[in-house]
Amino acid sequence: MKELNPLLHSQLRLAVISILMNVEEADFVYLKEKTESTAGNLSVQLDKLSGAGYISVTKGFVGKKTRTVCQITELGRQAFEEYVETLKEYLGM
Repeated sequence: MKELNPLLHSQLRLAVISILMNVEEADFVYLKEKTESTAGNLSVQLDKLSGAGYISVTKGFVGKKTRTVCQITELGRQAFEEYVETLKEYLGM
């Protein structure tokens, strides 16, 4: 049986990817609120997803405040879909 993608098998990374599958983009504050994570932990997990090419992270400013926006990439979309299919195999669906 195929192995579950270890990068997506983390609860927080899976939550972030799941959210990004359903929106065009999400900023850091939105992701932090939705996942109920700490800023430090979320930042580390976003770096891991970005490093794998699963999400793109754009940093900018709104007025004088920084704004970090995340979007899922095509590679991230494929990885998530494969993860779900593998999970279905484990569940016998």
